[in-house]
Amino acid sequence: MEVISIKINDKDVLIDTALLSINKQGVGGTKLSTINPYTILHHPIFKAVTQFFSKELSAIPQVKPVAPFGACFNSKSFKNRRVGPGVPNIDLVLHDKHVMWRIYGANSFVEAAPGVSCLAFVDGGMKNNGASIIIRAYQMENNLVQFDMARSRLGFNSSLLFYKTSCNNFNFTVIP
Repeated sequence: MEVISIKINDKDVLIDTALLSINKQGVGGTKLSTINPYTILHHPIFKAVTQFFSKELSAIPQVKPVAPFGACFNSKSFKNRRVGPGVPNIDLVLHDKHVMWRIYGANSFVEAAPGVSCLAFVDGGMKNNGASIIIRAYQMENNLVQFDMARSRLGFNSSLLFYKTSCNNFNFTVIP
């Protein structure tokens, strides 16, 4: 999967795009993994995303972060929508600027403690022996992800919640 940029609220997050490509040593880029729950971002990407997201939510009171998260907010300040808390959308812009995986509040925010909701991304630190972005289970939850191995393609929708369904009760014989 090739992420070429990240947007929050339809605005570009300034990140070192070299981290998004796989270098000659095989380091960088993006991978999918369901081993652990929360997406890991290489430290410079994590810092840029959490700061930008916090700026976009400046009207919401920030609270002390709950480990392992870096940006946490007062949960009572959010209106709940069909696709989770009413927070800015996060777009992973893929191989073309018109192809995006949109992450809504249901997949970008987690209640980490009573009254505390956090941006559900984890700091991967500065040491980068693998992918710069590892999209994990929480961000994939209630998203239909289809792997076309024969054509080396990935298909997805950005949330089954728009169809008033979830992975728990989705009818896989009828694809929306």
